[in-house]
Amino acid sequence: MTRPLPLAARAAAVLLTALLLAQLPGAAARPVHAQEETPPGPDRAAAITVNYTAYEWWLVRFLDNAVVCQIYVDHEGLPRPGEIYYACGADLYQKWAATRPCEYAESDDPSLCSGYYLLFWESGPAQREVAVSLPPPVVWVTLEGCTSLPGTHLCDPDALLVLTGEEPLPNETITRLEGVLDGEPFVCEPRCYIELLPTPPEGIRLEFWAYSSYGDSSPVFEALLRVADAEPETGQPGWYVDVLSSQWRGAPAAGCAQTWEAFPPVGGPPPWLTTPASPAELASDIPYEYLASNLILQGVADVSQCPDGGFLPNGQLSQCGLRQARPAVTAWQNRFDAIIFEVALDTGVPAQLLKNLFSRESQFWPGIYTAGPEVGLGQMTENGADTTLLWNPSFYEQFCPLVLDRDACARGYAQLKEEQQEMLRGALVQSVDAFCPDCPLRLDLQQADFSVPIFAETLLANCEQTGMIIYNTYRQPPGRVASYEDLWRFTLVNYNAGPGCLILAIQSTESLGEPLDWAHLSSHLTPVCRGAIDYVEDISR
Repeated sequence: MTRPLPLAARAAAVLLTALLLAQLPGAAARPVHAQEETPPGPDRAAAITVNYTAYEWWLVRFLDNAVVCQIYVDHEGLPRPGEIYYACGADLYQKWAATRPCEYAESDDPSLCSGYYLLFWESGPAQREVAVSLPPPVVWVTLEGCTSLPGTHLCDPDALLVLTGEEPLPNETITRLEGVLDGEPFVCEPRCYIELLPTPPEGIRLEFWAYSSYGDSSPVFEALLRVADAEPETGQPGWYVDVLSSQWRGAPAAGCAQTWEAFPPVGGPPPWLTTPASPAELASDIPYEYLASNLILQGVADVSQCPDGGFLPNGQLSQCGLRQARPAVTAWQNRFDAIIFEVALDTGVPAQLLKNLFSRESQFWPGIYTAGPEVGLGQMTENGADTTLLWNPSFYEQFCPLVLDRDACARGYAQLKEEQQEMLRGALVQSVDAFCPDCPLRLDLQQADFSVPIFAETLLANCEQTGMIIYNTYRQPPGRVASYEDLWRFTLVNYNAGPGCLILAIQSTESLGEPLDWAHLSSHLTPVCRGAIDYVEDISR
């Protein structure tokens, strides 16, 4: 395909570009021109006929058994008050609502009763028209000529950003695409091919939408695009390209990058914030003493060669015990790698980050033997469960109906009664607790596997909360005031020490006019919160 002209040059080459593109099979981009109008947005609906069972009720006056109102409902049982109000009007509704039970109703002279009563008359099949919204047109963002790397894309010098319109209605088509890239308007049909040129480090904003033969348009979509020269690092001409957009269709962006509007470092995030190409690349061989002790106690590690049984008189692990337990320790710390990898692909949480967190929190031993506030691979607490349910609405919507009825869940976590919130928090903590006194090894390993995606969802909740804390302080997207790596460090502070610690440190950093980076923020953690420094540095090492 002929390389499209840069957007800045297209306006000066209208006729030449149009002639060239007209001769290319499959190339349909047109030169930029001024926007014609503001897109109207989706405006499509249809009426469909549905079958249902209609139930007819009468509102009857006691005095003379006169039918004063007919009420039609689509459900069994008495009409609801709102249905009576709608069918009969405010005056009759109020009179019916004020009617008291009548002791003469079953006698031979119900005319002695006053007021109104409901009488079921009949039911039968019926039809009605229902208005439904039809799916609107959409536009997808992809790249051509690029290779996906962990958290970024490496692109050829002539690679293209592609916008593709999609019309979901069978008899309609996309007529054209329009948009604005870094302040410059463009139009193309039915697909846009945009040349990649270097952008500022913070990227440039792209707005785009599609017009349909139906007569409306798609919503206005947005993307943040960063293009950086890859040659200094790779030795070959090309680009590192990162795209943040709800309409992106390609390899997932770096975890939480879109939430924060934060690009990872050029070339991709550091190893601790990546998901490797396969679970095997997550393998580690660290001599965890806490894990070794538990494996010895449960008979998983063979320490029969140790005269001390693997432990010193004070109960600490001996060097012989650590040495003999090493094969079992290595095998155990890698037993969750496959599921960590799958969960990372599903949620976008970096696999190495998730593994490092489990390493720090539990050394991959998800059981506890005494009642405590922290449980599971990632040491969930009730406060942590509260964060997950409040700041991860999509997870809440899936989890809540497992504990409460759907009507209660529909109100949202923040609107639940305190006892309902407490019930949900307790259920979430219990769901990640793998301790099982009657199981082999005193662990429910199925429960441990099940907990991995829950801890990933908890990290996503913490990244959302961290982003909102920063936005509330700076009134800017988090990626405008802090680096991608440091935003994850702040998220770990939130996970470990809680939002109170993070808020105070951020506010102190901002009030002193200091940059919002890890070096400055960590220096403002209060004494009770300073344990988070070692925690963050251990996980991000």
